[in-house]
Amino acid sequence: MKKILSSLIMLLAVTNLGAQQEVPKLVVCITVDQLRGDYIEYFYNTFGERGFKRLMNEGLMYQNIRFEFSDIDQASAFATLFTGSNPAFHGVHGNNIYDFDKEREVSILNDPEFLGNYTPQNYSPKALISSTIGDELKIASKGRSDVFAIAPDAEAAILSAGHAANGAFWMDNYNGKWATTTYYKGVPWYIDRYNNGAEALSARLATMTWTPSLPLERYNAFPYVLDELPFKYTFSEKTANVYLSLKTSPFINKEINRLAKQFLEYAAFGTRSCPDMLAVTYYAGNYRPLMNKEYNREIQDLYYQLDKDLEELLDAVDKKVGLKNTLIVFTGTGYFRSEEEYPEGLPLGGGEFHPKRCIALLNMYLMAIYGQDQNWVTGYYNNQIFLNRKAIENAKIDLTAIQEKAAAFVQEFSGVQLVTTDHSLLTGDWNEGTAKFRQGTHHLGRGDLIIELQPGWKINFDNPGEKVKVIRNNAVITPLIFMGNGVKPQKIYREVKATEIAPSVTHVLRIRPPNASEKLPLFELTIDN
Repeated sequence: MKKILSSLIMLLAVTNLGAQQEVPKLVVCITVDQLRGDYIEYFYNTFGERGFKRLMNEGLMYQNIRFEFSDIDQASAFATLFTGSNPAFHGVHGNNIYDFDKEREVSILNDPEFLGNYTPQNYSPKALISSTIGDELKIASKGRSDVFAIAPDAEAAILSAGHAANGAFWMDNYNGKWATTTYYKGVPWYIDRYNNGAEALSARLATMTWTPSLPLERYNAFPYVLDELPFKYTFSEKTANVYLSLKTSPFINKEINRLAKQFLEYAAFGTRSCPDMLAVTYYAGNYRPLMNKEYNREIQDLYYQLDKDLEELLDAVDKKVGLKNTLIVFTGTGYFRSEEEYPEGLPLGGGEFHPKRCIALLNMYLMAIYGQDQNWVTGYYNNQIFLNRKAIENAKIDLTAIQEKAAAFVQEFSGVQLVTTDHSLLTGDWNEGTAKFRQGTHHLGRGDLIIELQPGWKINFDNPGEKVKVIRNNAVITPLIFMGNGVKPQKIYREVKATEIAPSVTHVLRIRPPNASEKLPLFELTIDN
């Protein structure tokens, strides 16, 4: 009897091992910057069967991911998705930082130690203090895996690639070439050929014209579009900022695909003993000249064309490596950028918050308390107020006390919803209301006061020609889909956290999660598929 039981246990164990999900030969992380799940729903009837619908029907789909901090932008979103941690741990709290000494804004990735290839910009992933999915894959494979990233912008490319990647490529804003940084060693020959040959974007730019892909009556998702005329946009190198505009049109996603297919053709993905990784970023935001128009046909056409681009990429991966050998990870960045304008005379709530006036009055208040021989406030940036730390230290003033007095003063301003201090976030004196401030900032480089304004209020910097920023705190529906590599189709309607994605991918790869990740893999990926 014992022999029979032992045989049955062994058989069950062998059967279970055979049913386990195989490690993929290739991971393709498709991240769509500013993707909106509600737009996928609104435009669903214009899609074909092998783009969005294929992902949704053949994949394990979660309805929405949630970022645990506010003021999400491209850099903070990509760093969070690929490290499995929030800015409090990975260090990338926004696209830019402000140098108060030089009075200028600089990219958070700015690094003068490295030169640009096909770009004058100096970038590196130095500001990212956590490892990424790609980094852990490189460590586990002892460098044998190839890791590449392609994106419209440097922030998305570098932060999805990580520190140890073979390369990260983005389109330069001013010459339209695929750029990188000397931080990554070498540029593949097919990138050089692409940039300098007949396929170069500059050689094709004059032939690009964006007109509606469908009859106008098919763009019927928004009943708020007043213009009945078809749109038409052309692109010329003689036009100022032409590449910046092109990067917000459907053409950028086609350029991404052209380069992705070069990697699929020549990078030998899926042929090594260890898995490879390709991170691909698409764009799904508003067209740059239309940032002030929330509802337009152009965004519908962009999604229609993006659906075709997804189909093309999935087919290319299937043909070269096979979807059964590839894990597809599809999601978005959890925010949507617009510069909306309200009709004149429309009676709406709210008002205008003037940062310059705020810091001037705050400085006068602190002078009345601590003396008028110093400016106690350095400046305002990204909803944060920076105090003059050097003057406070020289005057032997208790930093916690001056932060608390300043916070109490600013809290009384009209339109201010909430103010918290750096000290409160450092010492754990925070609650549910201020948790998003802690998660969304890093103690190195954080302001002394972090401010949240009420929805509907505008930020007026009192700079001539600069648009007034309207505060909106809307959540953006952001789906998450895993497909291929034997993943069974399923729809999950619970909300998951953005920080759960990276440990789920590394679980499938059977490697450690990024070193700042504290979340467990998603349950549906830990059971046999």
